[in-house]
Amino acid sequence: MAKKHPVRTENLRRALAQEAARVMAEHGVRDFLFAKRKAAERFGVTDNAVLPKNVEIEAALAEYQRLFRGESHEESLYAQRQVALEAMKRLKAFEPRLVGPVLTGTATEHSEVQIHLFADYPESVAISLMDQGIPHEVTERRVKMNAERVLAYPGLSFEIDSQQIEATVFPTDAIRQAPVSPVDGKPMRRANVEDVEQLLKS
Repeated sequence: MAKKHPVRTENLRRALAQEAARVMAEHGVRDFLFAKRKAAERFGVTDNAVLPKNVEIEAALAEYQRLFRGESHEESLYAQRQVALEAMKRLKAFEPRLVGPVLTGTATEHSEVQIHLFADYPESVAISLMDQGIPHEVTERRVKMNAERVLAYPGLSFEIDSQQIEATVFPTDAIRQAPVSPVDGKPMRRANVEDVEQLLKS
């Protein structure tokens, strides 16, 4: 039985990563698996072993934005980070941490700002938003803590300056253990107010 040509397989894998990245960038898709499936469908690929890893798609997404969005991507990302900082300052009592694509720099113009908050009583976050006159929806977020454990946490969805913000409320002691990243399975990178201020200056 002939082995698959390694160069051909590698080229196909790269093409699938680029197509998945395009789907995410142009259609506001967040789900890596969905983007992979759309890419595989377009290329007629049925062998899951050829599909790229999430980290490969994220790299292709960063490259896509650099090549095709350039300055507009930088402006959009800067605006999203400014809104993130505003939201974090408004909710500073809850030790806010910015996470996700707005932090890593791969956000598209469709991306929401993702924030982790920490409170013993999740309703205290909702009360804070109400006190500030910020309309919001209470939601629930399923968060992967490790390879075996997925937990549900309360969340809040609201807008500042027409930018969608998705906040997940963890118990106060959860600040020491970050959930795993959907990209590489490692502990999720989190940034506090000072970190985001530095990002905006860089």
